Amino acid sequence: MTDRRSLFVLILAITGTGIMGNTLLAPAIPDILDEFGVADSGAGLLIAATSFPGIFMAPVMGILADRLGRRRVVVPCLATFGVFGTAAALAPSFAFLIAARFGMGIGAAGLINLAVVLIGDNWDPVDRTRLIGRNAAFLTVCLALMPPIGGLLTDLGSWRLALAPYSLALVTAFVAWRMLPKDRPVSTVSVREQLGGIGEVVRQPAVLVILIGGALSFVMIFGVFLSTLPIHLENEFGYGASMRGLFLALPAISSTLVAFNLQRVRERMSARVLLVACSLAFAIGFALIGATEAVALVVLGCLIYGVGEGALIPTLQGQAVELSPPEHRGAVVAVYVGAARLGQTVGPLGAAALFGVTSTFVALEVGAILAVGLAVLFAFGPPRTTPQDAPTLRPTRTPQR
Repeated sequence: MTDRRSLFVLILAITGTGIMGNTLLAPAIPDILDEFGVADSGAGLLIAATSFPGIFMAPVMGILADRLGRRRVVVPCLATFGVFGTAAALAPSFAFLIAARFGMGIGAAGLINLAVVLIGDNWDPVDRTRLIGRNAAFLTVCLALMPPIGGLLTDLGSWRLALAPYSLALVTAFVAWRMLPKDRPVSTVSVREQLGGIGEVVRQPAVLVILIGGALSFVMIFGVFLSTLPIHLENEFGYGASMRGLFLALPAISSTLVAFNLQRVRERMSARVLLVACSLAFAIGFALIGATEAVALVVLGCLIYGVGEGALIPTLQGQAVELSPPEHRGAVVAVYVGAARLGQTVGPLGAAALFGVTSTFVALEVGAILAVGLAVLFAFGPPRTTPQDAPTLRPTRTPQR
């Protein structure tokens, strides 16, 4: 049996792979657009190409993981990401790059969600909150380190060198294949019954708020921050890839601190209050970045934004896990990830269209308004349903041993 420490290291590697698709790319976006002669509005398409498949594939991956077992889904997802990621780094044209990133997105659709599900499967609720926070802290460390790495590799070689680490997913796939148990749950319900049970959970008002909140959060993270800020820094400040990477890394300083202390924060603050506070941190951060040309205030805005990011993602993930009965955990968490992928897709496209006809200043201020709306949603949304209230399915036949 795999020891839990090694398992958690693998979970971190899966999370890191799932997040690298856009974080390594972001500082190199202007260079890619310049090489292929594409307008600034192409920035949204670059990020959305990887996010879009997850809208539909993340729920499918979750259902398959519940029926077939975690390893039978995690390993192919990692391998698919690695193969198409390598192709992206070698892309001869912008169209080929978009197609390769679409393939990466199919693989990525099963990574972030199943990393959280593996935590839910293997640790009790108290340790689960702590480790989901640690996993989110690692995610924010990746958000901190990967943009500077991508920017540095772009300046040292080219944007192709910045995308080369995508191939490391193939190594993680091999390790996952060796480490994860050969589980294959014996299904006691039909696919139709399983989908009906998932639908009952997802229709709960509290779960709907988490899904909507996840979608809007990722609109802001990937549309307002990761897509708009690199263009903003180039157009308004003239910064190259390395400096853009450093600015994109700034939020991780504050977000990592918050994520590592999430359990302590949750002991003093309800999930509802915490989600409202995170949303307001986003609003203040975007407002500061978009209201000034002073570098110091842009830095401050990035740090305040990071405070919100450090608690928002793990809190939403934790709520999705806690509101899901075990037999539907993979699928329900995957539905949440699908909603997040929807935001991750719509956000960059919407932001690029907006700053393409106005300016990056306007896109940032619209992001601040959207964050205030998210705070209102969390503040006045329905009360949280306890895990015991979540519907479950009764077995229709006795499992074969």
